[in-house]
Amino acid sequence: MSAPRRDWFKSSRSSDNANCVEVRLGGDAVGVRDSKDVAGPALAFGPAAWGGFVAAVKAGSALGR
Repeated sequence: MSAPRRDWFKSSRSSDNANCVEVRLGGDAVGVRDSKDVAGPALAFGPAAWGGFVAAVKAGSALGR
């Protein structure tokens, strides 16, 4: 298995502008931040919470739809 990513990244489907959400994988948390404010606050999720969120989005059942 490869080592976890420790740099911030966004979806390859994102445009080049700064209107994206960036993610950082590694350690005990998954970080999420606004690409318009990279020095600003970031949210941190445990791996299980992040996995559940990603599964809900893929299934089309995420909140806010």
